[in-house]
This record gives sequence, structure tokens and C-alpha cells, in this order.
Amino acid sequence: MNGNRTFANTGASAYSTSKAGQVAFMKMAALELAKFNIRVNAVLPGAIHTNIQDRTEKRNTEKVEIKMILPDGKPGIDKGQGEPEEVADTCLFLAGELSRHGSGVEIYVDGGASLLR
Repeated sequence: MNGNRTFANTGASAYSTSKAGQVAFMKMAALELAKFNIRVNAVLPGAIHTNIQDRTEKRNTEKVEIKMILPDGKPGIDKGQGEPEEVADTCLFLAGELSRHGSGVEIYVDGGASLLR
């Protein structure tokens, strides 16, 4: 969601920019491929229980860090923490007939947590 709905990870400018570019690419692909009955959408997961933190390294972010105060309370469904299966379920929905009229859409799978940032 960084670069699309939230901008909370200091030092992630390149990452956020690449994600925003992917969403813009998806929207253009949806327009260009519609004449062939091809739908294009984007799934944007929030905090999902994976091992991504084991492969992510932050360096020298102290100088650009912005202190944030987030609202109290429960940040979305299940405190915003989802499971990989919930992202897969969203992909299955998009691949099926129930989403046949949806194209050029970004779907956030974050339990609503990003609405609080």
C-alpha cells in the first residue's frame, strides 16, 4: 500500500514509487486490453503474516524519519494483520465470474487498517 494509500515507511521512497508505478501501469493496461475482453486489476495487501521483515533491511533512515502518532483503538479487522490465504481469496474472486465487470481497480486487502493512517 505504500505509495498508493499510505506513506508511513520513512526511507522507502524508491519502494513507494515503484508501487505507485505498478498501479498506474495496471490502470493503463486495463484500458488498453479492454477491447480484447481482458480485465486487469491490482491486489494491494497490507500487513500480512509473512517473513518479509526477515528480508528487509533499513539503513540510515534516522535523518529523514518522521514521528507519527496513530489513533488509539483497533486498527481495522484483526488489528490489520491478515493471512496469505486472504490475499489468495481476493485473487480468486478477481479471477472468477463474480468480478466480471471490474477492471482497472485496486483492491486493498488490509482489514481497513490503512484507513487510519
